[in-house]
Amino acid sequence: MEKFGLQLENSKSRLLQSGAYIARAKQKNGESIRLQTFDFLGFTFYCGRSRKGMPYIMPKTSSKKFRQKIRDIKVWLYANRDQPLKKLMGMLNLKLIGHYRYYGISFNGRMISNYKQQVRELLFKVLNRRSDRKSYTREGFIEMLKYYPLAMPKIYVSLF
Repeated sequence: MEKFGLQLENSKSRLLQSGAYIARAKQKNGESIRLQTFDFLGFTFYCGRSRKGMPYIMPKTSSKKFRQKIRDIKVWLYANRDQPLKKLMGMLNLKLIGHYRYYGISFNGRMISNYKQQVRELLFKVLNRRSDRKSYTREGFIEMLKYYPLAMPKIYVSLF
């Protein structure tokens, strides 16, 4: 790193014990195999197990970033609720697809599905705030979503 004039900031870096070897050693000693987590680029990395039982360092959306993204989409929905429904749903789907493309990686399917569900609930709330006469019941909202569906969550990047 010094070759390129870079230095490691000690207050922002640390060494963590992780991986299959450490997990097996802890399990052998009867300790909990839960290892430390760390946040990086909007993801929380934790030690988990694959379907075959192998330990992996797995990413999921950081809870801090998840809450921030929900807040941002709520502000955006309230600011754009006066748009025609077709235009609103088109723009919302672009935002959802952008979120899925960034956070849609292996082991993060649950979090991007949660994001879609939260956005769906916010959309219901916002559309019912537009007018008393044009309010949606749950059944009416579900029918509207059949006509203007929300983008489905998808894993875009497979890490393994």
